[in-house]
Amino acid sequence: MSVITTAETTTARLIEVFSAIQGEGLNVGTRQIFIRFALCDLRCHFCDSAHTWSVPRTYRVERSPGLRDFETYDNPVALDLLLQWVQRLNTPGLHDSISLTGGEPLLHSAFLVQFLPQVQKSTGLPIYLESGGHRPQQLAMVLPHLNSVGMDFKLPSVSGENYWQEHAEFLQRCYKSDVEVFIKVIVSAATDVAELHRAAELVAAVDPEIVLFLQPVTPLASTQQHSQTDFAAPTPAQVLTWQAEMKRLLKHVRVVPQTHKMLNQL
Repeated sequence: MSVITTAETTTARLIEVFSAIQGEGLNVGTRQIFIRFALCDLRCHFCDSAHTWSVPRTYRVERSPGLRDFETYDNPVALDLLLQWVQRLNTPGLHDSISLTGGEPLLHSAFLVQFLPQVQKSTGLPIYLESGGHRPQQLAMVLPHLNSVGMDFKLPSVSGENYWQEHAEFLQRCYKSDVEVFIKVIVSAATDVAELHRAAELVAAVDPEIVLFLQPVTPLASTQQHSQTDFAAPTPAQVLTWQAEMKRLLKHVRVVPQTHKMLNQL
């Protein structure tokens, strides 16, 4: 086991801190303070946040909630300073929760163990984790400080990633804790139906009442070396068929696209 250094517990590497409307999943439409962490150990084909895969020299912080009046600072950020940025955005009564997003926030689990109790105390806001759902050991470190978790199921036919065993353990840990958990599955025209069935079986084995979101991929005007089909959104007929099939095993299967992009809130 690697030794956690002081730097890992007292500093973090960020992309940005800002206030916005949540566009995905169970919290769609709510106002959140977003802390977007740098670094991701996945390379999903559909990723629209590839700029988070590595650590930039600087990160940006919104001065006024929702006004996009960003200031730029050098990475990494000290714990006390990040608390200050969040408190500055926390206009009383405005936000429903704090969103930890990325990248993959659980790559900063040692930092989060120190940071989350303090930010909860200073803001009184619930903590929502957005994760790839593939790091159950790191999740266990921060679970006591979370209120809700949105985890992705990575379908190999769509993302190019394969983490079925990790997803199962991750979901079990969430379910056995006091956190609210839901699943998000990105689907494209290239989705393998057998993988959707496997995802439904995995969730149903834990609890068929867990909410699962089918999220049609947002087509990318990308220069990446993948075929156009890889990024094509599924047809309405495909989505309707998939939802019907998954509802044979699960109670709640919802189809919701990325609504923040409809609002031009990128």
